[in-house]
Amino acid sequence: MGAILKVGLTGNIGSGKTMVGKIFEKLGIPVYRADEKGRSFLENAQVRDKIREEFGDAVFGSDGRVDREKLAAIVFNDDNKLEILNQLIHPLVREDFSGWAGRQESVSYVIQEAAILFETGQNTLFDKIITVTAPRELRIKRVCRRDGTKPVDVLRRESKQMEEARKVAMSDFVIVNDGNRAVLPQVIEIHEQLNDFSIK
Repeated sequence: MGAILKVGLTGNIGSGKTMVGKIFEKLGIPVYRADEKGRSFLENAQVRDKIREEFGDAVFGSDGRVDREKLAAIVFNDDNKLEILNQLIHPLVREDFSGWAGRQESVSYVIQEAAILFETGQNTLFDKIITVTAPRELRIKRVCRRDGTKPVDVLRRESKQMEEARKVAMSDFVIVNDGNRAVLPQVIEIHEQLNDFSIK
């Protein structure tokens, strides 16, 4: 995988993985946000053409851009459609991350933050995996507060994600973000261990 250590950062919806990623950035570690990058690829002309071909004009706004809410309403209710969208976007993200990681200098490791790392099999591309966990009820409350959505909609999105316990079992590190345990010391401890891995 090259000299630089590649670390995957994941966690189910509302776990707080983005907040954890920001802490790693404060420690000087570059963080690639796969979900944000994936959304940006919806503006790619070739991707838009394929989306129109697969999903029709109904998922486009009057400005000709993909309406993410309409697209989400379809894919989170149809596993086949979700797989089609993933097959369009994830190879582009994978290639972009590879180039991005290769451009990072003077760091011992880099992080990719992604919601569905395990679900897409991309966990195999990383040297180490960190999973952020939180109690389910707390995660649902966080997302409802953040997005102004209903619990039933959060549960529908979560149903497309692997169970948290399985992710924990497959991870090298786990960060508990339950509102009781301080997150910063957990991140610092993992950061120090990852620096040790990269040196060896």
